[in-house]
Amino acid sequence: MSDLYAVVGNPVAHSMSPLIHAAFARQTGEDMVYQTVLAPRDGFVDTANAFRKNGGRGLNVTLPFKGEAFRYAAFLSERASTAQAVNTLKFKQGVIFGDNTDGAGLVCDLLHNLGCEIAGRRLLVLGAGGAARGVIAPLLGQLPAQFVLANRNLDKARQLAREFAGRLDASSYSELAGGRFDIVINATSASLANALPPLPVDVFGSNALAYDMMYGKGETPFLAFARATGAARCADGLGMLVEQAAESFLVWRGVRPDTAPVLQLLR
Repeated sequence: MSDLYAVVGNPVAHSMSPLIHAAFARQTGEDMVYQTVLAPRDGFVDTANAFRKNGGRGLNVTLPFKGEAFRYAAFLSERASTAQAVNTLKFKQGVIFGDNTDGAGLVCDLLHNLGCEIAGRRLLVLGAGGAARGVIAPLLGQLPAQFVLANRNLDKARQLAREFAGRLDASSYSELAGGRFDIVINATSASLANALPPLPVDVFGSNALAYDMMYGKGETPFLAFARATGAARCADGLGMLVEQAAESFLVWRGVRPDTAPVLQLLR
């Protein structure tokens, strides 16, 4: 019988993960089936336990359960511990292992799919919630020349910056004026509400890349604003989705698939 995997969330019907992992399985010859699992908002643990009992080998975890998955896992990778969130669960011999592949997926998309070097660049991340927390350490590992975290609630941004031992600076949106960053990443949920973080018009430097972690909504308000105010390049989060999925596949199966044809298929 094929090994069973799934993505769990609420909502989850819209997820592209089954298509992505089916393509990975065909490409690598791995014998696996990948499904969607809708969990009640107050029923993540029961849903995950039932999936394990039915022989499930691993889960991807999407909103709103990444925090619960972090607490559910008995063993954690270093990157999951740093992110305080889990998007990948692996079940083996009764052990629940939790990992977070979001940051690795983002960095891989920037470096390899978009050809955007991070080292020595001026980097701005918008938001101080779970999405931002999950990518900070991998981005810091690329050694940007400057790393600024901006948020409506400045205290929240400062607290997150302190957790990373002062390796990045916290800022309000108004303080960004004249910053001229090389890479600006929208890790807020504003695009889900068709809204825009209150950015100054001069935040994008020459040849800047604007990157929205959201995908599948066409040009978001953030990307439209970036295009109108001088960003040289704009990208959505579809590449990050595919790359973090490939990283999860590696955790589960021990092989990393080629993402290029899958990303082309989705586009």
